Amino acid sequence: MQSSHIPAALPPAHGGDTATSSDVKRGKKRGSYNCGRCGLPKKGHNCNVQTPVSVVSTPAAADSSISVVSAPSSATSALRQPPSHLRRALSFDDLEDHVAEVDPSALDDQVDGGLFAEMDPDLDLDSESCGGLPASLLWEVLRRLPPAGLLSAARVCKGWRETSKRLWRAVEELKLRVPVKVQVGFVASMLQKCPGIVRLSLRMESDFDSTMLACIAFSCPNLECMEVYTFDNATNRINGDELGRFVADKRSLKSLKMEGCSSLGGFVLCSSSLCTLWLSELHSLSKMVFNCPQLREISLEFSCQENDSTDLTTMIEGLGRCCQRLQNIHIASMRLSHAAVLALTAAQLRGLRMLSLVLGSEITDASVAAIASSYPNLELLDLSGSGVSDSGIGMICNVFPETLSRLLLALCPNVTSSGIQFATAQLPLLELMDCGMTICDPNFQNETADENNCKLQKTSGTNIHLMNQKLIIKHSRLKKLSLWGCTGLDALYLNCPQLYDLNLNSCRNLHPGRLLLQCPTLENVHASGCQDMITGAIQSQVRNAFAAMENHSPSKRLPDGSKRVQVPHLFASEIHEPEKKRRRIERQLCNVLVN
Repeated sequence: MQSSHIPAALPPAHGGDTATSSDVKRGKKRGSYNCGRCGLPKKGHNCNVQTPVSVVSTPAAADSSISVVSAPSSATSALRQPPSHLRRALSFDDLEDHVAEVDPSALDDQVDGGLFAEMDPDLDLDSESCGGLPASLLWEVLRRLPPAGLLSAARVCKGWRETSKRLWRAVEELKLRVPVKVQVGFVASMLQKCPGIVRLSLRMESDFDSTMLACIAFSCPNLECMEVYTFDNATNRINGDELGRFVADKRSLKSLKMEGCSSLGGFVLCSSSLCTLWLSELHSLSKMVFNCPQLREISLEFSCQENDSTDLTTMIEGLGRCCQRLQNIHIASMRLSHAAVLALTAAQLRGLRMLSLVLGSEITDASVAAIASSYPNLELLDLSGSGVSDSGIGMICNVFPETLSRLLLALCPNVTSSGIQFATAQLPLLELMDCGMTICDPNFQNETADENNCKLQKTSGTNIHLMNQKLIIKHSRLKKLSLWGCTGLDALYLNCPQLYDLNLNSCRNLHPGRLLLQCPTLENVHASGCQDMITGAIQSQVRNAFAAMENHSPSKRLPDGSKRVQVPHLFASEIHEPEKKRRRIERQLCNVLVN
């Protein structure tokens, strides 16, 4: 939806209503003499600072009829891709970033310091001051405008400016993209327009430093959720002491998500309200202290550098002592070991439901046994990149058959197709399973090679057991299955009536003639890097599945009412079965994604 520019209202003609004109003059207040973008005096000034960017705002919950929604414009560029998720295993619903990017040129000459000049908040607006519209109707119209349109509307007249100001003040959620070379004054000016902000999300294309953090702390006294994402070459320069002071001062802060935390060095977080903490790109932390009794979800992702000296065992022991209410834990580090798992099991976190320990190559079947004995109620388990084998999968199936619904075992070279089949057969509640890069051909070293250059290579007799593996999965509740990079997979047979997402990217050895898909609800199949014939085979398999399920022949019960039988087409005209009792199955198109 492209927001149209709202022209400024024409001045009243001479000889008009003098009373109304005098009221307007008496109520008029001057705006700022300084530029709203760079802060310099307006007189004789041509501002070269780029006007900021996308602002997505959500209104206060006190008035459920209030909302300021930013809709994408057809004239603007494509939506910016969201940053890499701070966690991968705590939530498997695809997080779509609906932030509408506003073209900076569309906002030029619209951010003026006088647009939102202070006015009496209790001023009653009549229909004349609102351009002939009732105040309630104008509110409903303006609250549906994107931020750029709302800034334009504030220039029309006094009534529209007052209504726009009230909308900004009612905002509770603000999503802001800070471009390169934009000073902290821009962020401060936007935060001043929205004093009631509760949720703040910053997409940083410039550096994030202590000045920016202090500005947020001063301008958002009621802040509950803060997200900081870094793009391109932006750097997060916050150290551990600054982060600790910010968390301690914000007594209402419940959720903190921050990317690019490589400069922390060490931190002490003390908060009685913090419930969710995500930190990524951590490196060589000298100390990590969490004094957060309300913490329920934590995600810590460390950089994949060999010189990382973080003591994860001590950190996990501290979590167990001070954060007994933890329910979701995600730790991604190459330094994860069996000792760290033992420290986690000794913590006895009774409410733990989701556990993700990623990239720990020293995590073995013994670690799985320790996890299974201490936390038998897990709903999600992610051991991607570990040394778990089929024996560990057997332990998982024996302990979690009634609770586990999501299992991720990507990048586990010791797992075979037999272990995957056993897991799907013994876990009836399983809805999501990721087995990427498990069934691998050892001769395929370059996974990013061009498709035209990917040819089957001769294999030695010692590695023949890793080649031409067959996978048969029959599951009634499985919804998402990922087999990306399984180059050793030769045949695949799926009978999953609820499966709607299948990832077969880079399954180069999968033969079209050995593919059988009985998945009537399949919506998306990712087949990048596969053979060209796989696309046609998948589409034909889905069509055949629909045809097999359709029932073109009517049916009726026997005279004793005991059984429904098929009626031949010859006698179909003699049966008058109501239309509502006939079985109908709507066909859905399956998208085969190859790019």
